[in-house]
Amino acid sequence: MAWGGNPRLHILTTDPSVAKVSGGRKKTVSFSSMPSEKKVSSAADCLAFMQGGCELKKVRPNSRIYSRFYTLDPELACLRWEPSKKDGDRARLDISAIREVRTGKSTETFLYNGPSDHLAEEAAFSIIHGDEYQSLDLVALSADVANIWVTGLRYLLSHPGSIGGGDGGVGEGSIGNKMRQNWLAAEFALVDEDGHGIASEDTAVATICKLCPGIREAKVRLRFKEIQRSKEKLTSHVTLEEFQEAYCELCTRPDVYFLLVQLSKDRECLDAQDLRLFLETEQGLPLATTEGCLELLRRFEPSTAGHERGLLGLDGFTCYLQSAECQLLDPEHQNVCQDMKMPLSHYFISASYRSYLLDDQVHGRADLGGLIRALQAGCRCLEFGVTDGPEGEPLLGVDHVVNKYAFLTSQYPLLLYLCQRCSPSQQRTLAQHLKKVFGPKLYTPESLPVSLGGRATTLPSPEQLKGKVLLVGKKLPPEEEGSEGEVSEEDEEIEELGVVLVVPPPPHAQPSQQHSPLSTPSTPGTPMTLDPPYWTLESPEELVNFTKRNLTRVRPSSVRLDSSNPNPQGYWKGGVQLVALNQQTPGAMLDLTRGRFMQNGGCGYVLRPAVMREEVSYFSAQSQGCVPGVPPQTLRVKVISAHSLPKPQGSGAKGEVIDPYVVLELHGVPADCTEQRTRTAAQNQDDPLFDETFEFQVNMPELALLRFVVLDDDYIGDDFIGQYTIAFECLQPGYRNVPLLGLAGDPLPHGSLFVHIAITNRRGGGKAQRRGLSVRRGARRGREYVTLRNTGIKVLDDTFRPASGPLREATDLREDALSSTVAFKEQCGLPPMATLKQCIQSLATRLQSPDGPPSATLTLKEGYPCLEPVGNLTDATRKLLNGYDTIIASNKQLIENAEGLHERIAQVQKEGMVFHEDLARLGEKENLKGRKQSKAVESFAWNITVLKGQCDLLRSAKLDALDTLRQLALACEVSGLILTSDGHYTPHGLSSRRGSSHGNGRI
Repeated sequence: MAWGGNPRLHILTTDPSVAKVSGGRKKTVSFSSMPSEKKVSSAADCLAFMQGGCELKKVRPNSRIYSRFYTLDPELACLRWEPSKKDGDRARLDISAIREVRTGKSTETFLYNGPSDHLAEEAAFSIIHGDEYQSLDLVALSADVANIWVTGLRYLLSHPGSIGGGDGGVGEGSIGNKMRQNWLAAEFALVDEDGHGIASEDTAVATICKLCPGIREAKVRLRFKEIQRSKEKLTSHVTLEEFQEAYCELCTRPDVYFLLVQLSKDRECLDAQDLRLFLETEQGLPLATTEGCLELLRRFEPSTAGHERGLLGLDGFTCYLQSAECQLLDPEHQNVCQDMKMPLSHYFISASYRSYLLDDQVHGRADLGGLIRALQAGCRCLEFGVTDGPEGEPLLGVDHVVNKYAFLTSQYPLLLYLCQRCSPSQQRTLAQHLKKVFGPKLYTPESLPVSLGGRATTLPSPEQLKGKVLLVGKKLPPEEEGSEGEVSEEDEEIEELGVVLVVPPPPHAQPSQQHSPLSTPSTPGTPMTLDPPYWTLESPEELVNFTKRNLTRVRPSSVRLDSSNPNPQGYWKGGVQLVALNQQTPGAMLDLTRGRFMQNGGCGYVLRPAVMREEVSYFSAQSQGCVPGVPPQTLRVKVISAHSLPKPQGSGAKGEVIDPYVVLELHGVPADCTEQRTRTAAQNQDDPLFDETFEFQVNMPELALLRFVVLDDDYIGDDFIGQYTIAFECLQPGYRNVPLLGLAGDPLPHGSLFVHIAITNRRGGGKAQRRGLSVRRGARRGREYVTLRNTGIKVLDDTFRPASGPLREATDLREDALSSTVAFKEQCGLPPMATLKQCIQSLATRLQSPDGPPSATLTLKEGYPCLEPVGNLTDATRKLLNGYDTIIASNKQLIENAEGLHERIAQVQKEGMVFHEDLARLGEKENLKGRKQSKAVESFAWNITVLKGQCDLLRSAKLDALDTLRQLALACEVSGLILTSDGHYTPHGLSSRRGSSHGNGRI
């Protein structure tokens, strides 16, 4: 068969997937990937399946949905359906009349038809046909079946010689398939020692396991046994043909195969230009070059023919998608990538609590290995107890271990929290002992120009304190120095919320201790401890403001017996820097912590959001909507498949198969917290297909964490299989590999999820807008504009007032550019999440003439890429070109006016900040007291935050506009709509553009 070696797709015989899953963990089961008698493993098999026919749902513009039985005729010349009111000759659609085949719910019938909302996006597709580009809108019983119809139809469109000839042309084989078969023949020849064209079963199994890492040996051996039984062979020797058949059936990933077919126009291989377009438009790498793509081809393509011809086949493409190049985590974050020269209070700091206890918190055995593992994981704050010992020596016992491992993983400062219960005399002995063990690593007041113990304006930075050990603890108050008293852990706790570590106290705070902390010793060379007074705060906003200059720490309650952990996200959103967890206790809370600190190279320090660091800013931990000054984002995650899933630990008695499903959890501010789940892939063993898309609105991206959890569906209880947690800021867009981790945080061998990530501004993507919303002239009337608050202080309000106009203009520029892009996608029959490449490809099919040049070509007008019509155009095509022109015009307006508006808004912000230090006096002058005064300060902070945020949005929008121009120009070039001497185009302002915001921007 022509496309031998394509995936074996398992076809469903029921209709389980018409309903979408939304929110919660309501369990539904998908049988779309269960084994059955019908299997598809080639393009010819796709066509054969279509000739056998199946039921599809037809969606009509009048909102009605019909079930029809569709078939491809034996001559491959037309589609037929029944029942139909039309006679047999009219109930047909000629293949020659088909213009294109679209996936998803992308036509007007789907977008504006309410009843179709409950139909699965992944199972929908549309056939565009006729001179008027009418659409036949269909929904299959599963994503697998939809993929078969789309692949078969696209094959016929790209191979017109097959039409009318039955099997003609299908059996010739594609370029990619020939590369694959020749490569497998070469690999087989290496183990065919006698040259007789056979190999032992053990050798064949080992070879396939070598070529396809992660596949289970038992699975390969079972397939060879099945082949032997089907052929009634008496020998276990394997022929070349059997070797190729087994490899192609077992090692071909259907998800990757269908993606490759889509990208390669059915050639089953990519050239450098195909790969470059994929990297640019899907993977978020706008600086990809042809030379870089050729280098990728050479690195990942296994076949000699592919190397020689500069082509990437299915196996090379699969290898690339599974490589570090396509990991979900942006490689920039694998190393320290944040500014480490800010005060300590500006960072979240990885903290450990009693990680040396193996079991519970009362009778648990102590193990130094727990402290070592915590340090190796990047923890930068450890806690351990110190008590009076015999012969005047305090009991510590861990200092030498901490000294050895303190800076192996991270060079940034280590905080040691001493829960000491020592008498004054042994405290002095302890100080000398610590100085002896840590030597110059120990921070002392004279070792830096800024003291941690005094009332300094700001704390030192992690960069300043590199390689230093800081002691944190509480000593006996002066009046008790002569006693044998102790500082108990209970004295340090405030309602299980932990303690404040660093002075000065916040305004309006009440001290929660009856005695004053002992002042820090000023004797030169004495180890420095952070004296922790403890304070209660009235509101979350006060806590956030307090932490801008002061370190805070929380820990699990000391009255509990087990080693459970609290949810750290609840404290991070309040600005708390040190959330101490039991590092020895696996689970979701520890997963979130590891995900948070992975975003800065695992060094134990992560910059807090800007609104938590800036001197004047507004942020509430209880925010239920948009955060002022922070651009909200739409995150769209398509869970495509899972691979090499192990059975849950301890599930040996449950049988050989698992019923996996995936839960997606979003953690962040209250408005962002949610979870959604896929259907259960029943009895799908270790490589289930899901093909489900989920959408999340993210109001505070800098605090958001995304957690993937894979569970085994079971009536008794759903067993944990694996998880992966990642900060929103670390996500890379496009098709990505998600490496799964076990319960203890160790990687699952070859276990992974395959997903697609898309991130857009809220109004630029997400759910489709209703008809005409983005293109009507009155659309601005319903537009939401950011507003400044009245402070009640005349001089301030007069200062902020001139920003109202520029803020409105800035919003219009951004929204016009976004809505013009959405409108163009709608006109092309594509959803808002489609790429501009797909839009241009759709447009190009209407502009291409059979014999001559296209009816529009790319030209430069004032440095902007415009499409110039050539010859006569249909009204529909001219409307599309008008939509393209609107995109160029709106982005041109944004690019040329953003800088001026930015300067006007920034000037108002600068003038407003002049009054920051004088707010109290200005409020008194206006007779503002108590709550009114606090409200005026809050409104001032709101306004400053909004102004700064809008400046940042403008800057980002201009860069996005430059990216839009570049994508349009590249897509026109690839689609044959460009006529230049060198075949390339550099859009206006490209020299000043940036790299991708969600990728490393280079190859």
